[in-house]
Amino acid sequence: MDEYRLITVDPGHFHAALIQKEAYPGVSNRVAVYAPLSTDLTDHMNRIVRFNQRAERPTAWELDIHTSPDFLDRLANEPRGGVVVLSGRNRLKIQYILAALRAGMHVLADKPWIIREEDLPLLAEALALAGRSGLVAYDIMTERYEITSILQRELVNSPAVFGEIVAGSEAEPGVYMESIHHILKLVAGVPNLRPTWFFDVAEQGEALADVGTHLVDLTQWTLFPGATLDPARDIAIGSASRWPTKMTAEQFKQVTGQAGPALDYYCNTRASYAIRGVHVKLDVLWNWESPTGDTHLAIYRGTKSRVEVRQGAAENFRPELYVVGDVGAALIPTVTALSKQYPGIAVEDRGGEFRITIPDSYRVGHEAHFAQVAGQFFDYLRHPETFPAWENPGMLAKYAVSTRGTSRSHGR
Repeated sequence: MDEYRLITVDPGHFHAALIQKEAYPGVSNRVAVYAPLSTDLTDHMNRIVRFNQRAERPTAWELDIHTSPDFLDRLANEPRGGVVVLSGRNRLKIQYILAALRAGMHVLADKPWIIREEDLPLLAEALALAGRSGLVAYDIMTERYEITSILQRELVNSPAVFGEIVAGSEAEPGVYMESIHHILKLVAGVPNLRPTWFFDVAEQGEALADVGTHLVDLTQWTLFPGATLDPARDIAIGSASRWPTKMTAEQFKQVTGQAGPALDYYCNTRASYAIRGVHVKLDVLWNWESPTGDTHLAIYRGTKSRVEVRQGAAENFRPELYVVGDVGAALIPTVTALSKQYPGIAVEDRGGEFRITIPDSYRVGHEAHFAQVAGQFFDYLRHPETFPAWENPGMLAKYAVSTRGTSRSHGR
């Protein structure tokens, strides 16, 4: 007998479908979808069809579609204990989360849960309600499953290799991250169309409030594993700024398929903050187009070495892990010990820095991380006692940074 039933609500982003890219033991093939009748919904359905019809490991999903105007009210008619899946439509997402929890549903929701500082109390209410009701509400933090991030965390927490984190200053932070995404992405030479509302920052969220949540999450997950954070005590927002990527009317039509105006798209944020006294600087950027793909840079400065993930031209735009410093004598045995858990990893001495060589078998790709997150989520449902006590306080700290940093970038 199936233990759980998926219930997808208002799928506005393709990440909602990625949860169904694979099947899961004990999860029904029959999925309910509650959403307005729109191209967002039909795009979601077409993605599920492609998963069912692919040649290798096809899925067998069946969809019960509910498109009445009161679709959210009708969600309450679902049997309690189902799993509500959410992605897209970020402005309303916390309202959907609260509705699901009040109806007795677990929640598996893509980032960001909130994009406005004034919604922080609603996030706290949702997490408290989940706790009181014995429900699991889980944020889809896929970057925790990227192998270079996993190994970076291990090395940053190795005193022999890294020493201690340098607290730094706003001008010279202990942690620096840069993430560059691109608005226009071509698939087989054809633009991957985005909905027009994607370019409404009040609906989608600005850079820090949206994709920046991954960087904030990685920072605290890496620096303070297992720690219970308190946003009031542990987080201090520094300076922040925002600026647009300019789009012409022709570019808007190219990426949406719809006519529209020239646009100053405020999708770039630079923010500084301190977490438990460690200064962090984030550059979260969207450029128009890249022929090579998105890039990522994450640098942690320790008293003995720097541990860096680089994903640029020198790495052929694939994330690679480096250790900079005269720590070979400590690094080699540390990586050898880690290879028991991650067989095949090794150290390459490049003279002045070391690269951690990682077998391709660990490089499963961004889309596969969604199934990994979902697998962990279902483990928590079956074994609720294993849900970490630090997760929900960490969410409050993370969204305090992303929303208050966004407010600071507006001069508030």
